[in-house]
Amino acid sequence: MNLTMSPDDQMYRAKFLNWLKENIPTEVAWAEEDISEDWQTQAEIFRNFQRKLFDAGYAGIHWPKEYGGQSGTLMQHIIVTEELSANYPWKMFDSLSVGLVAPTLLSRGTEEQKREFIPKILSGEHIWCQGFSEPNAGSDLANLSTSAVRMGDRYIVNGQKVWTSIGHLADYCILVVRTDPKASKHKGLSYLLVDMKSPGVTVRPIKQITGEAEYNELFFDNVEVPLDRLVGKENEGWLIAITTLMFERIMNEVSILPKLQKSLDRLIDLASNTIRNGQVIIKNPVYRQKIALLQVDVEVMRLNQYRNLATLLKGEMPGPEGSIGKIFWSELNQRMQETALEIMGPYSQLLKGSKFAKDNGKWTFDFLRARGNTIEGGTTEIQKNIIGERVLGLPKDAVRRK
Repeated sequence: MNLTMSPDDQMYRAKFLNWLKENIPTEVAWAEEDISEDWQTQAEIFRNFQRKLFDAGYAGIHWPKEYGGQSGTLMQHIIVTEELSANYPWKMFDSLSVGLVAPTLLSRGTEEQKREFIPKILSGEHIWCQGFSEPNAGSDLANLSTSAVRMGDRYIVNGQKVWTSIGHLADYCILVVRTDPKASKHKGLSYLLVDMKSPGVTVRPIKQITGEAEYNELFFDNVEVPLDRLVGKENEGWLIAITTLMFERIMNEVSILPKLQKSLDRLIDLASNTIRNGQVIIKNPVYRQKIALLQVDVEVMRLNQYRNLATLLKGEMPGPEGSIGKIFWSELNQRMQETALEIMGPYSQLLKGSKFAKDNGKWTFDFLRARGNTIEGGTTEIQKNIIGERVLGLPKDAVRRK
């Protein structure tokens, strides 16, 4: 595995950084210092900026031109993703629509679905959400009960989804439903593309511990979905859902690593400018050791990411090894945020608006938000089962066999 970028890739990175410097939204500087609860504004900023990326040839770089891509290389796509993650705070929209939905449609969708949806995803015209988890089917996704009954030229969908990120802003939803209630739970599922403006779709935001409402409940009451919105074959949606989750875990590493490096740099700066017992925290051997271990973990994550990306660069599909990175980055981010709050001491209880709040309360906000890292995208416990069974080849435990 060659981890050195070619001269052409280095030139491409420099070219993109120059473009980014001239075109990144002016609101980014504000977002680094404040915490916005105005998701609608963030969505509009994303749409406008994504259109600029698309027009400049920096969206869907390694995908075919007939679907709105640039027919470039995966390494070029990775370069753009890394730099956007390091410099652009609103990657949630991009990571779902461009990072999950578009590659799933590219690998599993019909020709008509690719031509209709992928260009609109890449240009920012469409924002997508992910309708997978349910109140009784979160970690055990295959146990879902939202139904889709075929009637003539359409499906009639009824049920509920939960923990749907940016569902209140999305134009479309990738929805996993049960189309054969008599089949075993993994074999009776189908994968639909649902217009969120369809009659019968209700969205209810869920307020989080941070005070934001990033997640939502979705309710489907006799929602009509045309048959041509089925991805793949009926009752074979489980394999397509797994494809989406694998893309999620691999590409999340690419986008999250620069953010973790940036948080580590901020943490070092915090420790270098916080005085306790007459000396700066960075000179305290206990905290120096903690920060050093965090730096080592960031480098370990970087190397594991390169290993996963090597698979993609060879043209192979992402595999269950992505679960390793999911566990690693989620727990690493939590440790990083906990260390920051330890350094701040009692000041860590202050949120934005107080002149004593460190970093205008961003560390406290990020600490609270990080609590969800080991739950969202598949809990740590589920990821460990995947690694044990599908990577290491260990037998399922007795309870799971039942």
